[in-house]
Amino acid sequence: THNLPPGLEYLNQLDQIIIHQQVELLEAILGTETSSKYEIKNHLGQRVYFAVEENGCFDRKLCSPIRAFTIRIADNAGREVIRVIRPLRCNSCCFPCFLQQLEVQSPPGTIAGYVVQNWDPFLPKFTIQNESKEDVLKIIGPYATCGCFEDVDFEVKALNEMTTIGKISKYWSGFVNNVFTNTANFGIQVPVDLDVRIKAVMIGACFLIDLMFFENSLDGL
Repeated sequence: THNLPPGLEYLNQLDQIIIHQQVELLEAILGTETSSKYEIKNHLGQRVYFAVEENGCFDRKLCSPIRAFTIRIADNAGREVIRVIRPLRCNSCCFPCFLQQLEVQSPPGTIAGYVVQNWDPFLPKFTIQNESKEDVLKIIGPYATCGCFEDVDFEVKALNEMTTIGKISKYWSGFVNNVFTNTANFGIQVPVDLDVRIKAVMIGACFLIDLMFFENSLDGL
């Protein structure tokens, strides 16, 4: 583990990662958008990281699901260990030359990998790349992502798109919770021996999927 980026040793033995959005009281009552905060937990529900989104109020109001952001992820000691950077880009299949990209750094300032949206007329598709921009994995979502009364799974696949090795799931946690707070609850399942840098990139992919497909959807309700 001495070769791992500082702070990523927590991911070394994990094959399941839970991401839970923290809802501010003002946002829950008035519907006012505030900076998103997340807890990142292991399968036992123990918090291993805390994440905070940074952007301007103007970006959140005007650009909402396609907004640029920086998410800083810190360990329980308050040390920033992962930084997720998303530039403002298009969110439409009509503009295949300007699709979504996301950069993940760990430690901050050092590239761990990228998430790149792939053009497809029907399905949400993404490629996970390492720090050298070499393709490592694919993520393929369902045709419909409304998630009415059920979980929504984005499959993590080998590059041939034939073998499924994991998934990113948006959990449906109940009508009252989602309609009044629209909280994000995600689970990431990957092989335990997957490179921890790629696990960090998968966390970034989870944030991107949330913003693209679930930010204002209220899970289809």
